[in-house]
Parts: sequence; structure tokens; C-alpha cells
Amino acid sequence: MENNFDVKEFNSIVQNRRSVYPNQFQKDKQIPDEIIHEILENANRAPTHKLTQPWRFTVFAGEGRELFANLQTDIYTKYAGEKFNEKKLKNLREYPLLSSHVIVVGMKRSDSVSIPEIEEVIATACAIENIFLSLTPYSLGGYLSTGGITYMEEAKSHFDLGPDDKLIGTFFIGYPEDLSNPLTKRTPTDEKVKWVTG
Repeated sequence: MENNFDVKEFNSIVQNRRSVYPNQFQKDKQIPDEIIHEILENANRAPTHKLTQPWRFTVFAGEGRELFANLQTDIYTKYAGEKFNEKKLKNLREYPLLSSHVIVVGMKRSDSVSIPEIEEVIATACAIENIFLSLTPYSLGGYLSTGGITYMEEAKSHFDLGPDDKLIGTFFIGYPEDLSNPLTKRTPTDEKVKWVTG
């Protein structure tokens, strides 16, 4: 089979993946919904054991971002308890409104008891990485938040998730103000790799 892919370009896309936070997005510049749809098509190609395809996405756009901001601030205020933090509440209110699109990521647990939960968490994480990688060629920025309401059981039902399912996080997407932000540092790859050749 002929390979028509540009390997150098692909490596560049992967190695330039970065997080861009909502306060670094261009204000009021909206991404066409068609691009978000294409990005989610890429996410849908993530590897998945026994094709359970556990990832679930709830997309908030336009006025829906305000609805989400209200929803998550209400849930957080009601259930945070001793962990309540005013700065976190402020971010929960502002981040959706600073973004073009907000994607809440859930993991729907398979009915098959033979599939360990961790495999479905990993599959959903792979779908998230496909979203991250898709942003770079579109000159978009994104940030996955696992704070706020992510681990609150009371939030699940708002995203059609049951007791055995998980909220994985909230992905904020927008056009970055500056595409030249430096990449975060990584220790050398060789420090994390062991070769066995015989």
C-alpha cells in the first residue's frame, strides 16, 4: 500500500502539541462548527478494545457556553463543600465564555464485564489526544481541565452518564492570541526508554 502521508509534517504536528488556556484565546472569535465536527471525527478514530467506543462528547457553542457556565458554577457551589475555592469558581464562570467551543468529555462504561474499566478510560484518553493533535494544523488552541465538577458524582446525570460512567474532563477550544508560546519542557526521551535487542 502506497504511503501518501508526510512523515515530517506529522512528526511536527505531534511534537508541537501544547495546551493553550482560555485566557490566551482571541476574544469573540468563533470556530466554524464544521471544524469542530471534523475534530470530533478524528477523536472517534481512537483505539478501543472490542470496539466499545466509550467516549461521549457534549459540545457547548454560542449561547450554550453560558448555559454550561451556569450549570457548572451551580453544581460546584452546591457540592464543593470544604473544597470550595473562589478562584476556581471564577474560572468555572469565565472559561466557557472565553472559549469558542466547550466539549465535556465522558466515558460510557461498557455492559461487558470482561473489559476492565481502565481500558475504557485509556480509550477515552486516546480520543482526547486525537482532539489535541487535530488543533495544531487548524491553528487552534485547547486545554483539558480535570478540575471543577469533573469528579462530582452529582454532575454526571447532566451529561447522560450513569453511576458506572465517568466524567473525564472539560476541553476548551479557541483561536490563540499567540501561536509562538514556547513548548513545555520534556526530559530527554532516552531517559524513559529501555531497548532490548537480544
